[in-house]
Amino acid sequence: MKYIDEFNDPQLARRLLDEIRATATRPWALMEVCGGQTHSIIRHGIDQLLPEQVELIHGPGCPVCVTPLEVIDKALEIAARPGVIFCSFGDMLRVPGTDRDLFRVKGEGGDVRVVYSPLDALELARRNPDREVVFFAIGFETTAPANAMAVHQARRLGLTNFSLLVSHVRVPPAVEAIMTAPECRVQGFLAAGHVCSVMGMAEYPELAERFRVPMVVTGFEPLDILEGIRRAVRQLERGEHRVENAYPRAVREEGNPAAVRMIEEVFEVTDRSWRGIGRIPASGWRLTDAFRAYDAEHRFDVSGIRTEEPAECRAGEVLQGLIKPTECAAFGTTCTPRTPLGATMVSSEGACAAYYLYRRMNAPAPQAGGTAQQEVTPVV
Repeated sequence: MKYIDEFNDPQLARRLLDEIRATATRPWALMEVCGGQTHSIIRHGIDQLLPEQVELIHGPGCPVCVTPLEVIDKALEIAARPGVIFCSFGDMLRVPGTDRDLFRVKGEGGDVRVVYSPLDALELARRNPDREVVFFAIGFETTAPANAMAVHQARRLGLTNFSLLVSHVRVPPAVEAIMTAPECRVQGFLAAGHVCSVMGMAEYPELAERFRVPMVVTGFEPLDILEGIRRAVRQLERGEHRVENAYPRAVREEGNPAAVRMIEEVFEVTDRSWRGIGRIPASGWRLTDAFRAYDAEHRFDVSGIRTEEPAECRAGEVLQGLIKPTECAAFGTTCTPRTPLGATMVSSEGACAAYYLYRRMNAPAPQAGGTAQQEVTPVV
């Protein structure tokens, strides 16, 4: 299949690995900022195939994982109320709040429904005028246009029983937060291709220049990721720090102007808390005053809910790239997909879920200068 099989060619993968191996002369640490890329890396064993000089660090690229605990608790509070139809993508239902999750609320009688688009929730609001329909609007820049469109359509249709519980986050401020952290070891980034397909690349050159790190916009198939690594390592070896687009089949310099206009009409930039990380200035979106009537947090008066992260869960350190999932004592023991302590274990893009799913139960600790190597056959 075009754009699938041709980016899973084992021979081309070996050639790219040979080029990376020939280029890397000293230790380099690269961070992928997308949970989809993390799963592809672990699934195909890319991190284990790289030369020992190149280490991949998993970043906060899972939108479900970074949704803060207090927002989950607000969702649970709203979903449990009579007369509410609470709509969400399926990967949010197992994310633990303080004492339960959306599956538990559903089992206790709450009307919680899995939808595939915010427009599905909008249609539910149209068909159920006597019910309040709430859509759980989470995600990075990728999902923001569709959520903005849903609110825009609700106002156009005159629907007053539709609202969003918003927890949108933005990638560039998170990159800045990572690079200014005292423990940061990141020397280059594989930027998320899907985010750049919406927003373009304009925000990244300033970050690359200020922190002197290469940033390579990268796709999600094995060859995409290997090409992104090859370009990043080449820049590092040359002492360069530029933004490169290694995903031109999906990403243009300007992104998607129509999607950006829709976001800017409906949302405004705000400070946002990230689960396990803390508050990052200007790292999120909220509804503008013109669309505030569609804000579920205000409509259901849940803005006062505050929570604390469980001490046993080290998901925050995983999301910041400070540890690998297997370095958490709870991983695979008290924290499993059936008994998760944090979202990173149950999200389809969570790093802990990737390690558990692909049986990285006892991954070797990184050695100085890179990830410890194992004999692995390329599975691409």
